[in-house]
Amino acid sequence: MSDTVVRVEARATASRAVCPRCGCWSDRIHGSYLRFPRNLPVVGKLVVVALPVRRFVCVKSPCPRKSFADLVSGLTRRFGRRTERLRSTLVSVGLALAGRAGARMADAFGAPVSRNALLRLITSLPDPAAATPRVVGVDEYAQRKGRIYGTLLVDVETLRPIDLLP
Repeated sequence: MSDTVVRVEARATASRAVCPRCGCWSDRIHGSYLRFPRNLPVVGKLVVVALPVRRFVCVKSPCPRKSFADLVSGLTRRFGRRTERLRSTLVSVGLALAGRAGARMADAFGAPVSRNALLRLITSLPDPAAATPRVVGVDEYAQRKGRIYGTLLVDVETLRPIDLLP
């Protein structure tokens, strides 16, 4: 390759995989294909990961899943186009800056991404665990005067909203 691109060829070493539907182990290979997940740049050079992915046949007859792909944990996830390293970095940038500022920052360190993609990464995160409130406040509000009303539940100690009720 050229002097601006680093090519990393990775390969899964496991000879068998577990079916995500039924949990049965299989070593029958149905086929394979290449994936090219994006990774963070190294020393200012674009990193291309070439990852051959094998498709296995589920050997358990009542299982509705006929074939499944072998996932490399810690490197990729299902339907993911980025490595976990790049994804976690973009999530950190998105949480700190979000939107356009986050997209400009990601572009500055060589991982261009759109502002909408950063926002999607943030919204895909699980909600933080909330403690059970000790003191709850109730307030009513009008979305449209005389027409649409709602109720707001608030944790009085932390002043955070708990829920919006119609």
